[in-house]
Amino acid sequence: MKKSEPQDSNQQESKSPSQLIDERIEELDDWRGEMLGRLRALVREADPDVVEEWKWRGVPVWSHDGLICTGETYKSVVKMTFAKGATLADPSGLFNSSLDGNTRRAIDFREGERINEDALKALIRAAVTLNQSKARR
Repeated sequence: MKKSEPQDSNQQESKSPSQLIDERIEELDDWRGEMLGRLRALVREADPDVVEEWKWRGVPVWSHDGLICTGETYKSVVKMTFAKGATLADPSGLFNSSLDGNTRRAIDFREGERINEDALKALIRAAVTLNQSKARR
């Protein structure tokens, strides 16, 4: 069995964040890749001006006038963490993780779960609005 070569850091650095996110979705060849891809599409639908970033050694990040949310993948969940989630109204009760902190809130998506797409897009738009209101100050 051939040992895999470490990826050339220059090669990684030459790729755009969007390309790196594409690769992450492809390498997760199970439900997590599908979920991360769908969540990414919903972020883009909610905010066509979103900026994709790649931070913290491989975490997809979506920003607009500040960080909106991240898309982290774990063995049993795909976690969408909203940077200022504690400040956002969540009338649909999407937040189900990281509820004790003063700043962040997260949504854990598990295999087979349906996404409340309209509520999630509303939450994303609310996060953008909050970022924009703070950016104007």
